[in-house]
Amino acid sequence: MATETATDVFEEHRPLLTGVAYRMLGRAADAEDVVQDAWLRWSAADRAEVREPRAYLIRITTRLALDRLRQAQARRESYVGPWLPEPVVTDFGPAVPDTAERAMLADSVSLAVLVVLESLSPLERAVFVLREAFGFPYGEIATALDRSEAAVRQLAGRARRHVDEGRPRYDVDPVERRALTERFLAAAAGGDLEQLLTLLAPDVRLVGDSGGKAKAPLRVMETADKVGRFLAAVAQGAKSAYEFRFLEVNGAPALLALAGGRPDTLFQVEVRDGRVQCVYIVRNPDKLHALSIG
Repeated sequence: MATETATDVFEEHRPLLTGVAYRMLGRAADAEDVVQDAWLRWSAADRAEVREPRAYLIRITTRLALDRLRQAQARRESYVGPWLPEPVVTDFGPAVPDTAERAMLADSVSLAVLVVLESLSPLERAVFVLREAFGFPYGEIATALDRSEAAVRQLAGRARRHVDEGRPRYDVDPVERRALTERFLAAAAGGDLEQLLTLLAPDVRLVGDSGGKAKAPLRVMETADKVGRFLAAVAQGAKSAYEFRFLEVNGAPALLALAGGRPDTLFQVEVRDGRVQCVYIVRNPDKLHALSIG
């Protein structure tokens, strides 16, 4: 197989490999590193012996991501404050025209689901991603992970139960979510406490991720009164002018605040029954610099 052909084959599968690696790691930079390492292994392999390039590449990528995930989990024990995944702009493009498939991909990459995946073991997370997000057969997953099919089915069952117990089940129309997000963010930006309290669920949660590199709550905040007062105080205390851009991030609408043209804060909300149920705020600059704002 010529080098050019090897490159073409790899590039054909790159979006899939990147999607698997990101869902396993929750960080775009780590996912890109894993995919680059997979390319190096692919380019050096005896490809004449590879009968199914897609399965081979998935196996390499999954194993590399597992190694990196184990290292990352150890580092996150010393992370300052709550941890959220690195947000990514999502555009599934014309290659995924089916509404049901788009919904499945968006759900598997949502901030809420990625947070829940942090509670899984590395092997459970790998099985969940390959099975639930991309629909791989159990046999193919077993080969990728060098486990028996029976063991993979057990891992899949445990992972599914953990995720179902931990993630919010909000069936919200995207247009409704966008409209409520806009109303909420307008109220938050204007420091309108009264309006905020009408939009926040009584048991709303606010999760702020700064990694200790920007101002954000170091613990998860709860209740509408506390969250509303915090957001109103932040708006009133803001000294610099911000520019705002709406983006689709991790399969849902989000608002990016820019200061001096640079990403400063990302806001996203989870909605249920017409109220904001959870507010995500990402302020760690390491997780924002790669967001496209063009």
